Amino acid sequence: MTDFAFTCTGVRADPYAAGPTLVFRLRITASDQARVHALALRCQIRVEPVRRGYGDAEAARLTDLFGERSRWGSTLNPVQFAQVPVMVPGFTGEVETDLVVPCTYDMDIASTRYFHALEEGEVPLLMLFSGTAFTGERGFRVEPVPWDKEATFRMPVKTWQEMVDQHFPGSGWIRLPRDTMDALLAHRSRHALPSWEATVEGLLNAAGERTR
Repeated sequence: MTDFAFTCTGVRADPYAAGPTLVFRLRITASDQARVHALALRCQIRVEPVRRGYGDAEAARLTDLFGERSRWGSTLNPVQFAQVPVMVPGFTGEVETDLVVPCTYDMDIASTRYFHALEEGEVPLLMLFSGTAFTGERGFRVEPVPWDKEATFRMPVKTWQEMVDQHFPGSGWIRLPRDTMDALLAHRSRHALPSWEATVEGLLNAAGERTR
């Protein structure tokens, strides 16, 4: 069987994508300079939060995910980020290809809340690969790519921030149930508030949670 090795060599935010998108650069190496007709891969990406340190402000923002810092010895578990397919065209021995990962800024998603909490540094990622390889120098063989194939990568936090700023400059968004949105709209109309920002700020101020 052909043995495969995977390395992530970089990441960039796609400035032309319709929505927030990260593009990881993968290097794939086949053993013995094997001829590969195609690779149909599945890639699962996880955040490994235990593999980096956190400032006090970051730790405070991560409380809803992992609890108080004193509990992190048992709560700092991996966070699922993405699961995406990728088709790799034919190559011999080694190839580089893009792994395109659509992202979201929905704060209900654990990985988004984790990224949003970070100020600087890197995000420790683990990429797990599986799939099917179509190989053969003179014939055609179908071989599995087992789940034990993986790669680690430390994504700069600024890359995530740049991606978010391209699509949500200076802002963010949350998803609410329809009845809650209707109630907010009614509150905004009753008080003749000029924007959603003014609506939320008014409610926060009334609750004693002043925004400024």
